[in-house]
Amino acid sequence: MARVDRLAWIRKAILMEWRGGEEPSHPDKGLHRPGEFLDGILRAAGASEGVDEEKLRELWREIAGDLVARHTSPDSLRAGCLTLKVLQPAMRFQLEQMKPRLLANLRDALGQGVVKSIRFSLG
Repeated sequence: MARVDRLAWIRKAILMEWRGGEEPSHPDKGLHRPGEFLDGILRAAGASEGVDEEKLRELWREIAGDLVARHTSPDSLRAGCLTLKVLQPAMRFQLEQMKPRLLANLRDALGQGVVKSIRFSLG
C-alpha cells in the first residue's frame, strides 16, 4: 500500500513540475459560454434584429401556415415592424384581415417584443 501511495505522489510531483503548477481542480471552472454574452453584445451593437429576422425566416412556414407562406416571404424586420413581400393584391387584402392572428402567432413563436406591427408590400 505504501508503494502505491509513493508512486502516486511521485507521479503527481512529476506532472506538477512538467505543467509548471498544480493541476486545475476542474478544467471548465471559470469558463463562460459565448451564448451568455452574445445577446447582450448584439443588442448593444444594434444587430439583434438580424438574428430575429433570420429566426423568423426559418420559422415562417410554421407561423403563417402553408397557404400564406407560399404567397409571402419575410422581407425585413426593423424596429419591431415586419415587412412581408406579397405576390398578389388579393392575398394582400386577405392578409390585412388576418393581421391580428399573424401578430399573435409571431409573438408566440418569437417572443413578446420582437414583432410589434406588420407591413405588406407587393413584389
